[in-house]
Amino acid sequence: MTSLPERGEAPPSDSLCEEDTAAAVASSSSSQHKEDSSSKQSKSSILSGVFTPPFTIFEGQQDSLPACEKKSPKSSSGSYGWSRILRRFVGSSSMWRLLGCTKVLTSSDVWFLGKCYKVSPEESSSDSDSESGHAAFLEDFSSRIWITYRKGFDAISDSKLTSDVNWGCMVRSSQMLVAQALIFHHLGRSWRKPPEKPYNPEYIGVLHLFGDSEACAFSIHNLLQAGKSYGLAAGSWVGPYAMCRAWQTLIRTNREQADAVDGKENFPMALYVVSGDEDGERGGAPVVCIDVAAQLCSDFNKGQSTWSPILLLVPLVLGLDKINPRYIPLLKETFTFPQSLGILGGRPGTSTYIAGVQDERALYLDPHEVQMAVNISLDNLEADTSSYHCSVVRDLALDQIDPSLAIGFYCRDKDDFDDFCSRASELVEKANGAPLFTVVQSIEPSKQIYNQDGGLGCSGSSMANDDDLDGSGEGEEEWQIL
Repeated sequence: MTSLPERGEAPPSDSLCEEDTAAAVASSSSSQHKEDSSSKQSKSSILSGVFTPPFTIFEGQQDSLPACEKKSPKSSSGSYGWSRILRRFVGSSSMWRLLGCTKVLTSSDVWFLGKCYKVSPEESSSDSDSESGHAAFLEDFSSRIWITYRKGFDAISDSKLTSDVNWGCMVRSSQMLVAQALIFHHLGRSWRKPPEKPYNPEYIGVLHLFGDSEACAFSIHNLLQAGKSYGLAAGSWVGPYAMCRAWQTLIRTNREQADAVDGKENFPMALYVVSGDEDGERGGAPVVCIDVAAQLCSDFNKGQSTWSPILLLVPLVLGLDKINPRYIPLLKETFTFPQSLGILGGRPGTSTYIAGVQDERALYLDPHEVQMAVNISLDNLEADTSSYHCSVVRDLALDQIDPSLAIGFYCRDKDDFDDFCSRASELVEKANGAPLFTVVQSIEPSKQIYNQDGGLGCSGSSMANDDDLDGSGEGEEEWQIL
């Protein structure tokens, strides 16, 4: 077993971000069928009524109609007629060229946050309304919460920094993963950003949590404050492990404050940061302990035995300078889990939110775009939320992913958690002795270090003993190669 050297990655530079963006938005093949002038005029008309800079797919038609209405002769006219035209164009190669992004979708299946999309390079008109084609995938993709660099917010603590450009990508990526968990919890996996205002209060409520001020529970300001003991600081880049622990601390603090004030919590689920065996953070694959998860749910429910929703964060180190290829098939398969929340990771020193895979490519939402700070109030159901959604699909070779990453899973109830454990156990059997993580019923008494008095149940953390970590970042470098 070889210990990992200390990670000393510098924050990504402007040139790195620009290079990443340039690679991601490489234009696709210029070959396409000739269109007559009336067709071009029609598409121009559609776009003028749907898109506003920056381009946002489905801003004018986000939700598909109920299945019972799709075959109705009555619905072939009016708004549904426009919907059919739009969906056909969105699924075409012309849309991808219009967006200026790589047409990453081939004929292979796309797995996106637990959902499979069966796409083809060129969809026929008969497939244009399919719930598993290009258009459906793009509708799903553009409905996910996109959180990026911001500028113009109140200074973070005493740093005087009013922007997180060039250093906040890991924080923003983690916010995206947690935001998806909250969207899935409140609105379900099938939710899509609606075409019309007023918006759903739950949707607005989630966006409010991630505003850029101390008044917003899960802001970059509060995350940095919570993660101080794990090396988080304004202007500094951090790794996935420290980021997961910062979320653990922030959610515990948030819950304690809610108990002291009005009992209203912003995080409606337990949080389990899954650790390794032995003494918690050193050696071996991380272990999902069913008994620990049950205890965390009980603590979340204030001693009741009922199971609660639970978010699992699994920090991993899967190599030294580059990811070990043996883990790539396992990472890909985690996206087939219905509980999938994707991966917190990206290229070395450049964090992204990886939400899907196709073939040997990772599909991700990129936080490296600078936007003005936006704080959406809870009562503003007609707020402009366009800066929280992105229609540009970027891709990355799976073997280029930084070996330090974290996987997320959301389990709604006990049955969902049991299904997750079953799938995870099957994945272990396919791992040839090198699993991403394992599942056990309980921990041996000699290794049980779940700290009832340390507030770990209230925070929804893992069984790891935080006292073993001095906040210098040594917790991450103590990982060993799996």
